[in-house]
Amino acid sequence: MAKVYCSAVVPANASAVWAVVRDFNALPNWTPFVAESRIEQNRPSDQIGCVRNFRLKDGGRIRERLLALSDYEMSFEYSILESPMGVENYVATFRLIPITDVDHTFAEWSAEFDAAPEREDDLVRSIGNNVFAAGLTALKARFAR
Repeated sequence: MAKVYCSAVVPANASAVWAVVRDFNALPNWTPFVAESRIEQNRPSDQIGCVRNFRLKDGGRIRERLLALSDYEMSFEYSILESPMGVENYVATFRLIPITDVDHTFAEWSAEFDAAPEREDDLVRSIGNNVFAAGLTALKARFAR
């Protein structure tokens, strides 16, 4: 099983960051790689089991199911249902932790998945750099203003 992990310090308090990322349908609002997103069947975007269907700016389409969401822990977990990446059993977690001495936020994004052995290293690198690190960098920039 492949594992990806990225983290960053966001220059804002955790509640403010959580207000931006909590909405499971908000990827176009804070990531640079998502063109548009919708929640299927008009379900609430914080309802466990809802499915977001989004289009990447490169044209790829991904469907993901919300598995868990905790306002107390400021975290959510999701799985990929359909993706052009060639991953299986993909489960990711996004979590925020307050850094109380400077009122900033430690953000971490991780995933585990299965893939063809010859593609695993490339997928770990691609997801780590082009998705997780890119998203966290954009989130940091949003609050650096």
